[in-house]
Amino acid sequence: MIEVLVVDDDIRVADVNAAYVARVPGFTVAGTAHSAAEALRLLDAHHVDLVLLDHYLPDGTGLDVVRHLREHGHQADVIMVTAARDVATVRAAMRHGALQYLVKPFSFSGLRAKLEAYAQLGSLDEGGEAEQAEVDRIFGALSATAPPELPKGHSPTTAELVRRVLREAEGPLSAQELADRTQLSRQTAQRYLKLLERTGRVRLTLRYGDAGRPEHRYEWGT
Repeated sequence: MIEVLVVDDDIRVADVNAAYVARVPGFTVAGTAHSAAEALRLLDAHHVDLVLLDHYLPDGTGLDVVRHLREHGHQADVIMVTAARDVATVRAAMRHGALQYLVKPFSFSGLRAKLEAYAQLGSLDEGGEAEQAEVDRIFGALSATAPPELPKGHSPTTAELVRRVLREAEGPLSAQELADRTQLSRQTAQRYLKLLERTGRVRLTLRYGDAGRPEHRYEWGT
């Protein structure tokens, strides 16, 4: 399990974010903190893999916390979760090693996308070497975004099912293969595939057989 510390000066917001984290498979909440000092005490006392860090804290800033972590050798990763939108703060967070930056307000799907991208990084073999394609995949995972808003008549639950099956597939799938794996009708599978392909979340490729029209195959983009 990936241990997450949630830091936000607003107790209610911290509780909501912690509840979001607990809903994502593979993640558990190590604790919540409402000030920079409290966050640093918890980080000194407990192992934490990831910090969801607000910028505006009553006794400092999130960037102060990140600087302290790095100066004292803490290896916990950081995702900034804040209403701070100014470019200077965003760039400073990047320079100090924040892996991602999520602007408030955000939905559960927005945070989940960041956490799932982070989990992908943790699954990599750190003892191996990365070719350019693997490097591109790593950086692509870090820039993962939430699924787009769906048009009227489309179900977020169905879109999430299609997304999950495509991401877990070992290669591109046809609409019929997706339908078989999701228990959807072929027409429904095709409709969601075309929607996700139009938004750029899914890549379309063609497979040519000996005769007839080429088969459309779909793969989740990175």
